Amino acid sequence: MQRLIDPVILSGGSGTRLWPMSRAQYPKQMLPLVGELSLLQQTAARFADAKRFGPPLIVCNAEHRFVVAEQLRQIGQPPTATLLEPEGRNSAPAVAVAALALQQRNPEAVMLVLPSDHLIRAPEALLAAIETALPAAVEGRIVTFGIRPARPDTGYGYVREGSAIAGLAECRSVESFVEKPDRKTAEKFLAAGGYYWNSGMFLMSARSYLDELARLEPAMLAACREALAHAKRDLDFVRLDAAAFAEAPAKSIDYAVMEHTTLAAVVPVDPGWSDIGSWSALDEVSPKDASGNAVIGDVQVIEARNSYLRSNGRLLVAVGVDDLIVIVEPDAVLVLAKKAAQSVKVAVDLLKAAGRAETMSHPVVWRPWGHYQSIDAGPGFQVKRIVVTPGGRLSLQRHRHRSEHWVVVAGTAWVTRGEETAALGTNESIHIAVGMTHRLENRGLEPLHLIEVQSGSYVGEDDIVRLDDVYGRA
Repeated sequence: MQRLIDPVILSGGSGTRLWPMSRAQYPKQMLPLVGELSLLQQTAARFADAKRFGPPLIVCNAEHRFVVAEQLRQIGQPPTATLLEPEGRNSAPAVAVAALALQQRNPEAVMLVLPSDHLIRAPEALLAAIETALPAAVEGRIVTFGIRPARPDTGYGYVREGSAIAGLAECRSVESFVEKPDRKTAEKFLAAGGYYWNSGMFLMSARSYLDELARLEPAMLAACREALAHAKRDLDFVRLDAAAFAEAPAKSIDYAVMEHTTLAAVVPVDPGWSDIGSWSALDEVSPKDASGNAVIGDVQVIEARNSYLRSNGRLLVAVGVDDLIVIVEPDAVLVLAKKAAQSVKVAVDLLKAAGRAETMSHPVVWRPWGHYQSIDAGPGFQVKRIVVTPGGRLSLQRHRHRSEHWVVVAGTAWVTRGEETAALGTNESIHIAVGMTHRLENRGLEPLHLIEVQSGSYVGEDDIVRLDDVYGRA
């Protein structure tokens, strides 16, 4: 009987170097940056058809829970569990709570730790490397996957391989982990051989990882045990105890374990990997036209060369530009020299310091029932486009300061207003007075689209009094 491997997908981080597409409330792993599926969906789907793997276990930020659940539902990959971090504490505590949760079901669990925001263009190569690494993981090794370097890149950490491990073909011990080098050092690594990019993917038994954490980071392990022991069930999610989890030192798995353990091993692999860590990295993996341009969305190109041009909505016309990155979002435009791609984070930090909301959220805001987009707003009014997914049901609520007028654009809306319930079809509308109890739901099989006009003395999102909610938000 084949040993089952449990994929553990880490869906944290904000991907600030891919602003303005990636934002704190909707980061890069949730975006379809390459292909139709998001990076998170690609990660989960990568192992769906392989009998070796069980359903994924997800560790994610509590604020992202409904988006994560919806994206996995869309591809038919419901997780075995979703652990919600009340705050980010880096990867070592995240892997620890996953290992503890897996051990509750199977003391001999073998876990495949995967970042949710990496691109793998040759998944069959990764699957083969996992098979190579499995005997070492079962034996107690903590195996990382070293990416064969294609160039002397200074943006990645490196793994230096050591001696061969007896009886484990193509799996070697780790001599050292090396921080991001300068150009000359990276060139020396390539010339010497035996150095690999650090992929951030690991295969290991839950027991081995927790034993090493007990030896190397006992305070972290104790905090993670408490966070899971006092976790609360919330619908399909597990909310880690906030106070306990905050006590876990914020360290990466490399700093906490891999750089100190004697159990580290590496399996080299070339799976067409990229961590999509910047716009220049995304440009490298994108198809190009005859002039070297990557063109995505509503874009017209005239005598442009070697540029990454992407519009998510408005028309973008690029004339005579060279070596530029131009990203158009409904509420922000980024124009960037390719050589300055790593400086986007600096710009985002400046915008955060200025209190700009564009660093946090998109105009499209996702909710467990669907999403909405602000179309226009001004003193005393706001206009939204609302989409409710089939089966979606907003909370039973009322507003203290605003009235609402709904116009159905497509689908059928079931509206509770006070004591009455009515079905509204396309081009029909209804008015919700200030203070009136109401609910909107979609009982149909197709998405419901409507326009909402809010008016009143205050139209902020916090003017909602929830009386009942199927998503546990009341």
